[in-house]
Amino acid sequence: ASLKRQCPYFCVGAAGLLGDGAFCKQIPPPRQTRLLHPGLRLMVENKDLLVKLRKKTGYSFVNCKKALEKFGSDAKQAEAWLHEQAQKEGWSKASKLQGRKTKEGLIGLLQSGSTAVMVEVNCETDFVARNMKFQQLVQQVAMATMAHHQQKKENLSTCIKSFLGTDALYRLKIGADGLSLTDQLALAIDKGKLGENMAIKRAAWLAVPSDCYIGSYIHGALLAESPSLANMVFGKYGALVVCRMSEPALKGSLSQLGRRLGQHVVGMTPLSVGSLEDQPGDETETKMLAQPFLLDPGMTVGQYVQTSGVTVLDFVRFECGEEAELTEHS
Repeated sequence: ASLKRQCPYFCVGAAGLLGDGAFCKQIPPPRQTRLLHPGLRLMVENKDLLVKLRKKTGYSFVNCKKALEKFGSDAKQAEAWLHEQAQKEGWSKASKLQGRKTKEGLIGLLQSGSTAVMVEVNCETDFVARNMKFQQLVQQVAMATMAHHQQKKENLSTCIKSFLGTDALYRLKIGADGLSLTDQLALAIDKGKLGENMAIKRAAWLAVPSDCYIGSYIHGALLAESPSLANMVFGKYGALVVCRMSEPALKGSLSQLGRRLGQHVVGMTPLSVGSLEDQPGDETETKMLAQPFLLDPGMTVGQYVQTSGVTVLDFVRFECGEEAELTEHS
């Protein structure tokens, strides 16, 4: 006899007893699972790949779709091809922009422990200088400079200062893909759609031993446009000042002291440190320690640092757009 089961709706009479394969009219038959057509499934997967590639690279949907079609939905090859094409386009645009003056831009400051980097990257207008893509380029230059000097800071017994000019900077590489700063510049012009001539001008790197400190100051500092830029400070003028502590107890107050000395260097434009033995000068004085202190003209910088218990050893000053020659060494 065929198995019988009671209708869950408690139908009365024989109709309430259901045989195998029979369904009560009050009970809708189970839905059949529909499988996606292979072609439709492929379209969904390709769309996901397209969205991911667009989000990762920042290139247009049209170019990302073209890249995926070209390499049979191989995302890795598609991404590499997109970067290659962008570099070509960037260099094509960059070559057309060459010769246009780049007097604007940013000074970028990156500090890490006992080391500091200050760089200058130029563009044509202040509008582009405030663009996040341009600021990211400045960050890349600073990080590449820091990485280039990484080995030099080990077992320091004295202060080290190094300058890099345009040619040396363009050869530096950064990132897992090993792109040079030359390529990064091309990408910024094309991918960033900045549309201006840009130039990586110069960089200074400083490292000090444990009994010294690097004070810093950036004038006209801009707020970073992205959390990823939080390790950077951007502005139009910058200064790094190397100080030696006479007393370890002073280390906690060195940040403010270094900032004040940096302000002086930016504002008074000294050409050398000078000596505590130098006679006090006026506003035309070029030796830092003999200059009237910017924040208290009643005393010289030398008198100020003596009362603060530190010795000024060196400094670096950058002004965006200035004509300056740097001694280039690695």
